[in-house]
Amino acid sequence: MILIIDGMNRHRYGRVLDEMFALRARVFGDRLGWEVDIVDGKEVDQFDALDPAYVIGLNDEGRVVSCVRALQTTGPHMLADVFSDILDGEAPLRSATLWESTRFCVDTEVLDRGNSRNSVSYATCELMAASLEYARNSGITDIVTVIDPIMNRVLKRSDCAPYDYVGSTKPMGKVAAMAALLDCTEDRINRIRKFAGIEGNVFVDDATAEALADPTPVAEKRAMSCSLGWHEPEKPCRQDQLEQYLIDQLMDASTGEELAGAKRLADMLFDKKMIARRVTEMAGH
Repeated sequence: MILIIDGMNRHRYGRVLDEMFALRARVFGDRLGWEVDIVDGKEVDQFDALDPAYVIGLNDEGRVVSCVRALQTTGPHMLADVFSDILDGEAPLRSATLWESTRFCVDTEVLDRGNSRNSVSYATCELMAASLEYARNSGITDIVTVIDPIMNRVLKRSDCAPYDYVGSTKPMGKVAAMAALLDCTEDRINRIRKFAGIEGNVFVDDATAEALADPTPVAEKRAMSCSLGWHEPEKPCRQDQLEQYLIDQLMDASTGEELAGAKRLADMLFDKKMIARRVTEMAGH
């Protein structure tokens, strides 16, 4: 199953992102020997600070088993600023409808061989198909991806051969690197799906996405409320249905985003000091 994390929701998925960065460290640092920065067992670079989109594959236990990063080419990106030697002096491709796909990797230590849903082959194809579907649904027509010759052969075997290449192949760590071009067409997506036997929607549903998000403990909710100046009330509480509804929203909030929305409503409708005491009383029961 595939989870999309971008600048809008990345604050909710700290655990998933940590697993993804750890997988990248094992693949690009340990296995491929690329010159990457690894801190506390996680590989993170300057492009991760630009709010890219991550297409992340998870197994049935919710563990990260594959990932790829998508970044706009209109600003800083790896082919322009890190792998520019590949371009042989040519200017990097830049377009609002062209995304760069990098850091594509799968967990060969967890996934098995063969063609099952838990295999390296299936996870690789699912990630490729999902990244192309996500790009297409976002208005992207083409992807430029920095890959090694092994991944180039994987693309060809999966009926997803690049339609062209940019520049030339250059040494990179224990392997080499090249830049390939892929179109985000229905035909290409269907070929990958057919090769791997992928059927139906590969993206997680809303309930699964919520279950994968980091929890927001009651103690954290109370701390956030206090940080906004919610203290003990100076007047008695009113017992009406709207007030109770608001308190229920505060208590049931499972994410920071939901909690912030409930608190904004409280500020508009009620004495926030009074609501804070009611929330504290209910949290103590």
